[in-house]
Amino acid sequence: MTYLMRNFLMNFCKLICLAITLPLQLMEFLGLYGMYKRLFPLLAYNITFSYNDKMHENKRNLFRDLCKFCNTDGTLRLLEIGCGSGANFKYYPYGCTVICTDPNPHFEKYLQMSMTASNHLTYESFVVASGEDLMAVQDESVDVVVCTLVLCSVNNVPQVLDEARRILRKGGALYFLEHVESDPSSWIYFFQHMLQPMWYYLGDGCVVTRATWRDLEAAGFSEIQLRHIEAPQVTFMIKPHILGYAIK
Repeated sequence: MTYLMRNFLMNFCKLICLAITLPLQLMEFLGLYGMYKRLFPLLAYNITFSYNDKMHENKRNLFRDLCKFCNTDGTLRLLEIGCGSGANFKYYPYGCTVICTDPNPHFEKYLQMSMTASNHLTYESFVVASGEDLMAVQDESVDVVVCTLVLCSVNNVPQVLDEARRILRKGGALYFLEHVESDPSSWIYFFQHMLQPMWYYLGDGCVVTRATWRDLEAAGFSEIQLRHIEAPQVTFMIKPHILGYAIK
């Protein structure tokens, strides 16, 4: 199949998917889609267990050196953007102080359950805020910012990264683990672009066609450690991942 024919087929199928989602688009326009935001935390909480099992080694290796970004007094103050139900808590070091932020207040019930299960941490607050607007957090006030499976669903990735840099102290780090757009020559790329209109609504605004590594590289961090991986045993649409950290 030639590139032009493949591209035509992909866009044609995407139009069909857009047509199928017209009722959902209408619900979003009328404000009725907000009801799904009450249900989504329950779905995300249950999916978390399966995802963590499959990504355990990747997460453990990613977060194992968090302590090297401790402050001069040996403490570690960490802010998680889009904390959801607290899927990362068990990977954070003993005594770490955690600030939780998420735009969906309905996650708080499940967040409390994860906090109870991870009592090796100190929880400072839960802030209902989007990643683009963390004005409740002071400049250069945290040692580490974490975002996992978050930059796929924010409205403005560069703005979120600017906020992360603002609240990080000099020498602090942003840790990330995100699914991203696949290689354009792959069939995963084809289906990502074809099914994105439906995936957006099923995933509460999730976008699988973002080349997030480019935003990270352009965000102005002094150093970036970034790897591309194929996530094991997850839905093929989100198999391509990036993970690593960026130092302010």
